[in-house]
Amino acid sequence: MTDHPAVTRVEERLTHLAREHEELSRTVAAQGAQIDRLTRSLTLLATRLAEAGEAQGGAPAADEKPPHW
Repeated sequence: MTDHPAVTRVEERLTHLAREHEELSRTVAAQGAQIDRLTRSLTLLATRLAEAGEAQGGAPAADEKPPHW
């Protein structure tokens, strides 16, 4: 029994979309993991910067007014 050409095209398209979906899911998962790592790094750096400002006896950088004020 021969499949109808339209059915064959739909099956091919579905297979292609399933592969694309898997690839996009892996990409999104990898990006989520990278965002998590970058967020942790940024938090650590912000903490270190605040501690360094406090160790020098100055105001934290975010609370410091620019020199022209």
